[in-house]
Amino acid sequence: MEQLGTFLPIIAMFAVVYLFMIRPQMTRQKNEKKFAENLKKGDRIITKSGLHGRVAELSDKNDAIIIETTAGKLTFDRSSISLELSKKLNPNSEVSKK
Repeated sequence: MEQLGTFLPIIAMFAVVYLFMIRPQMTRQKNEKKFAENLKKGDRIITKSGLHGRVAELSDKNDAIIIETTAGKLTFDRSSISLELSKKLNPNSEVSKK
């Protein structure tokens, strides 16, 4: 019983780390993946580097997205789209409500 008392703080520390650090990160990654999968032509987005544009084409073959900007069309990887910034740009989108 005394051994359990020595391991209890370590077990509690792992539980706190899981609840406050690991689980929220997993939820955020799941939401970002769902957002990238639900993008459609015409959606207004912002990349993680700050580029504003509108989705011109989606390519499932190489997991890329073509963004139309005032400077022309640029190709980006879907993972480079920022969920938080795009939600602010499109407050009425389906992912923003969740």
